[in-house]
Amino acid sequence: MGAPDSVINALLDAVAAAPDDVDLRRHVADLLQAADRHEEALAHAVAGLSRAPDDVALLATAVTAGRACGQDVGGYERIHCALTGATASSGERDEPRHAEPDDPDDQPRPAQPLSWQGIPSTVDEMVDAWSGQDAPHEPDVGAISRPGMRLADVGGLTEVKQRLERSFLGPMRNPDLQLAFGKAAGGGLVLWGPPGCGKTFLARALAGELGASFYEIGLSEILDMWIGNSEKNLAAIFEFARRNSPCVFFFDELDALGQKRTNLRSGGAAMRGVVNQLLSELDGATSDNTGVFFLAATNHPWDLDPALVRPGRFDRKLLVLPPDREARRAIFEIHLRDRPTVAGIRLDKFAKRTDGYSGADIRLICDDATETALARSVDSGAIVPIDEAMLDESLAHIRPSIGPWLETARNYAMYANDDGDLDDLLGYLKRRR
Repeated sequence: MGAPDSVINALLDAVAAAPDDVDLRRHVADLLQAADRHEEALAHAVAGLSRAPDDVALLATAVTAGRACGQDVGGYERIHCALTGATASSGERDEPRHAEPDDPDDQPRPAQPLSWQGIPSTVDEMVDAWSGQDAPHEPDVGAISRPGMRLADVGGLTEVKQRLERSFLGPMRNPDLQLAFGKAAGGGLVLWGPPGCGKTFLARALAGELGASFYEIGLSEILDMWIGNSEKNLAAIFEFARRNSPCVFFFDELDALGQKRTNLRSGGAAMRGVVNQLLSELDGATSDNTGVFFLAATNHPWDLDPALVRPGRFDRKLLVLPPDREARRAIFEIHLRDRPTVAGIRLDKFAKRTDGYSGADIRLICDDATETALARSVDSGAIVPIDEAMLDESLAHIRPSIGPWLETARNYAMYANDDGDLDDLLGYLKRRR
């Protein structure tokens, strides 16, 4: 027996409030399929697959629901079989038959357009969907995108934004002034601080402010098991960024790639070559890095090779601290904005109580409260909105995650700050006493 309509309708309201929740989409699609509401089940399965195209359960639901309502879902079945190792069912397309030309019933019929925005299943569908579009020039590794966010979308962090505007964005937005002062468009900036405080989010917002492409690279996309291939990967990545300028080239966890060479003993000889290649590419000795803005994030700036942060490479560093009270309130507001909530939640109260929490911690609090509200909605068959009691309950068992980092950072700031790079952190720690 399927779920009652009241439960399904409550879940549909929850999906409307959280359309990006793939788990919720999957659950709703399964319930709709069990209730013989096949077209609705197919629509929700396809919407979930647009966000998680390799979700095996959603693919299975799309195939079953599509067949039940007479849709062509061969493309989804082939992907499902490829992921699970299963064999396509007899419902899959057979080889085209060679009919007599005078038999009108056996004439090939043109493919019917799909009634939803899915994955093209046939060559004709691919041509119809993608004709007239230029093929994108994609990198061999990493992903390039156009961020749709700006610094205004980052809650709080007023001091960080002012410093970015003064030392980084202002000159970049005024190329004529840069030319007058003999400064090339480009440069490097390291965002550092405790984990979960928005360094990657800030990097995307900076790319949006500059109107530049955002090219994000992770450690796994560079390192290779064969000696020499990692250096080749780095060279190819830098060359791609130069061809697509203006471009914000973002390295996450820079300390893992550009760690101090003095710490790399005989077992780390291969990594020494990678660090040397990175330094050479940043210099642009044999190529022009004009129009490429180098951004990086790290939780451990004290592990970076000194040559990496010298003038001409990553020559500017900016501390991104845990969000202040204003920023914490904005983060709560952002994560609760599109979810069912009771009127009049006192976000200032929760912003005050979360001093020392990172942005990721606050998101976890909101997600935990959302799960509580969703579970109660399922039990009651109607939407139960998030209220202060649920947030209080989540806050009671979710503690700040940055404590261990602060303890480590305190030791470096107090006893290994000879060059003054950690003065900003030392000032923050003194204010927290």
